[in-house]
Amino acid sequence: MPIPICQIDTFTERLFRGNPAAVCLLEHWLDDPVLQAIAAENNLSETAFLVGGNGRHALRWFTPTVEMDLCGHATLASAYVVFQELEPSLQEVVFESRSGELRVSRKDELLTLDFPASRGQGCDCPALLVRGLGRKPLEVLRDANYLCVFADEEDIRSLTPDFSALARLDVPGVVVTAPGRTVDFVSRMFAPRVGIPEDPVTDSAHCLLATYWAARTGKTRFTARQLSRRGGELECELRDGRVLISGRAVKYLQGEILLQSFTEESTIP
Repeated sequence: MPIPICQIDTFTERLFRGNPAAVCLLEHWLDDPVLQAIAAENNLSETAFLVGGNGRHALRWFTPTVEMDLCGHATLASAYVVFQELEPSLQEVVFESRSGELRVSRKDELLTLDFPASRGQGCDCPALLVRGLGRKPLEVLRDANYLCVFADEEDIRSLTPDFSALARLDVPGVVVTAPGRTVDFVSRMFAPRVGIPEDPVTDSAHCLLATYWAARTGKTRFTARQLSRRGGELECELRDGRVLISGRAVKYLQGEILLQSFTEESTIP
């Protein structure tokens, strides 16, 4: 049975920007090694698999090598496929996942994820972090990752990280941020320790970015831009201990995965 697949560019209105994810629509769960093999063949940072309907779907995410507990941009991509292809009358879809129940709502073309807020603690700046970024931040906070604050947008654009140094830090990733010129704040995200030198758009990092900029500015709603090579645009709102992260998406590819030869003749690598 062919498996429908879409590739969606998230947090953008333009093709070849934002963060891409594949979405595969299943009638029932396949064996985990098959799901992992499909994700490896896609060779994107994330492939999402959906099973369900009537506004509620089971959702799983795989990188080319492992299953993930949570992936925001692939959740946004999955919601886009549900709203555009499967259930166009819906205004909200519920996903059941390893991280619990996730909800995505829409207003016209804007899709909104509802995530818990994160709060970092101020800390000293490790010498290895300065070496990895090539300059010392004005301020450093830590939660699951380091958050490094700089003076202005050009500081973020001009960073040329030493990824080998950043990979030796004791956290998965490093987020850098500064006030934006045409948006409230800008950021970049480096995670060479987990195989992602620079992530195109990191919605989960905005759970921490939103609380930091709220504390600094007194605002609760923000426009944000991630300054990766592909780039991405997000809207964030801090509300009742949650961060609502909104963005748009566009379909790049639609087709079918053919597993007949794989299941009959092949073995999983």
